[in-house]
Amino acid sequence: MLNNKNILITGGTGSFGNLFVEMVLKTFKPKRLIIFSRDELKQSLMSKKFPTERYKCMRYFIGDVRDLNRLTLAMQGVDYVVHAAALKQVDIAEYNPMECVRTNVGGAENVVKAALNENVSKIISLSTDEASDPINLYGATKLTSDKIFVSANNLVGARQSTRFSVVRYGNVAGSRGSVVPIFKKLLEEGKKELPITDSKMTRFWITLKQAVEFVLKSFERMHGGEIFVPKIPSIRVVDLAKAMAPKLNQKIIGIRPGEKLHEKMCSINESYLTLDFKDHYLIKPSIKFYDKSYNYSKNVLKEVGKPVSKNFEYRSDNNNHFLTVQEIIKLDKDLSI
Repeated sequence: MLNNKNILITGGTGSFGNLFVEMVLKTFKPKRLIIFSRDELKQSLMSKKFPTERYKCMRYFIGDVRDLNRLTLAMQGVDYVVHAAALKQVDIAEYNPMECVRTNVGGAENVVKAALNENVSKIISLSTDEASDPINLYGATKLTSDKIFVSANNLVGARQSTRFSVVRYGNVAGSRGSVVPIFKKLLEEGKKELPITDSKMTRFWITLKQAVEFVLKSFERMHGGEIFVPKIPSIRVVDLAKAMAPKLNQKIIGIRPGEKLHEKMCSINESYLTLDFKDHYLIKPSIKFYDKSYNYSKNVLKEVGKPVSKNFEYRSDNNNHFLTVQEIIKLDKDLSI
């Protein structure tokens, strides 16, 4: 799929970007693999991990998604885009709303404009469970971003084949956005207890490898306009703490600004648009596209999905698959976290 193709990933120096590059280099032979990010230190570190002398396809491009001109320049000749750049810390976004809006909303608009200008073939934007019935600013900006990418399919010219889709998933195990690095740091510091925001709190749980694989598969499946949601297990945060530190006490500290007790990836308000596939859900666009009409119940790979019930809601607390403490311990060892 990606052989001899030009690929760009915004925010490419993050946890997702590093593994995405590693897996793409192992599986495909891309023509160019462009890392677009604003952090020169992370780019420097990444260029040592994936040096251009060894990986001839690698390109490193300093830039911010807020800068349309720079983004358009980086997208010249690009076939596939993964939009991973975002301000993601929920509590920080509550205190710095306009900065979050400029990156997550303005940046999304710029990605769309640059992709249309350069006639990119396929674009997938990474979203989050926070975008489903959002209660915080981060979730509101990502919902807006999702709407921008879905509606962008109506901006495609008659001679263009550009298509936009979205991938929505929950907590990535071991990433900077998860609680795992926080727990790990506290254990290294010799703390005698682990902070738990609420004993009832649950989270969806996906590994970085699963997230990258799902994005790559979504490129193959997409018509354009869909939101892809993987079927993944849930965890109880108290079980995670038990798995990482079975002998330590747990201290309830209360929910942080903007934080949810449970995560949600498919809202009951979206149930009339949601289709159930073997390993994922698909949320159809709520709008019609002017140039094409797709049968979203059958994707490009000919996989078939069925409508969910009208009261369906996919939440971390009503999931039919919860990881046990033992399963979390095994995952912990597999991830070396």
